[in-house]
Amino acid sequence: MAGMAGSFDWAARRVAKAVKRDTLLVVSTSYPMSADGSEAAGAFVADFVSTMARHGPVRVVGPGCFEGPDPAETQLTWRFSAGERPLSLLSPSRPWQWPLIVRTLASLRRQVLEANSDGRIGHVLGLWALPSGWAARNLARRYSIPYSVWALGSDIWSLGRYPMVRGLLGSVCREASLAFADGLQLAADAESLCGRRFDFMPSCRRLNGVRAVPIASQAPYRYLFLGRWHPNKGVDLLVDALERLSPSDWERIREVHVAGGGPLAPVVEAAIARLRAAGRPVRLDGYLDRQQASAALAAADRLLLPSRIESIPVVFSDALAYGLPIVAMPVGDLPVLLAEGGGWLAVNIDADSFVQAMQASLGPSPAPLPVTLAARFDLDRVAQRLWPALGLHGARDV
Repeated sequence: MAGMAGSFDWAARRVAKAVKRDTLLVVSTSYPMSADGSEAAGAFVADFVSTMARHGPVRVVGPGCFEGPDPAETQLTWRFSAGERPLSLLSPSRPWQWPLIVRTLASLRRQVLEANSDGRIGHVLGLWALPSGWAARNLARRYSIPYSVWALGSDIWSLGRYPMVRGLLGSVCREASLAFADGLQLAADAESLCGRRFDFMPSCRRLNGVRAVPIASQAPYRYLFLGRWHPNKGVDLLVDALERLSPSDWERIREVHVAGGGPLAPVVEAAIARLRAAGRPVRLDGYLDRQQASAALAAADRLLLPSRIESIPVVFSDALAYGLPIVAMPVGDLPVLLAEGGGWLAVNIDADSFVQAMQASLGPSPAPLPVTLAARFDLDRVAQRLWPALGLHGARDV
């Protein structure tokens, strides 16, 4: 078997030398398996891939319920077997989850190699640093292909805490041709952790950004939380804060719409049931697909961001697209981004502080964020900047 594998590698290298390496391979643990709104960062990844494909040939390796090519995708896609639980819900600190992590990583590695079976890959982009960057490096080392990484807060602030992972994270990022981070503070922290430069590259998605009615100029207001029901996203702090609002506060609230899903579903559902029993105007939905998310954003007057850990969430760029003021916790880059207006910032990361921020938001809307900021969160600009930086030529007209 070892001899056969060696022959395969030798033949693949011969093919790679004979063909044009003009294709970008995007490796991502977040590439969506469906369009039901449960994909979190996958909404950005899918839009990013389609935008990059306007500049040149792009292939994708993403998670799936099976291993191999995905004939249902319009974009050339290979699926690695992600098992019953996504990698984002697995932790190296839980030894009983190691077998599943190892099996998933092995499948990811196989499909990344398979995506280059014809030798056309000219650059590999890992979204995110781990494990996608690790898989990108594996392919890059074998066939002398450059690779780059794009880091999330979960890479640097979560995985970077584990000593046994930190070394791998640092080496993967240092060997990359380019390294990006989806936040300003995140880029600085990633540079400190990994010992190399990270450039800020925002993550954002495509929504129509059209409002049927303008944002209300006075109370009562419509509030929206759109995201995963996960401790990092602070949805438990949100529902706690909602239960602490006074009756006079609720008189200035037309509706609070909470949409999403995740491991904190029992906490969220129980709190919403109590609020409804008390006569509060709250609405609970599961994950929203693209059309539903657009409608929810277009109907809201305020966006709620109660996150405990955050860089710049994709929903922040959604708020920019719809001109929504934001009520946020003081995490990641949100204090810097909201310094010139555009919302209300809690003093601390707790329910009481979020109550105070929501109470402040019951008054007039703040000054809007600068137009120049919204321009930075534009997928076309991201792609126009990134494609030539990756050294891929022959870009298509866009």
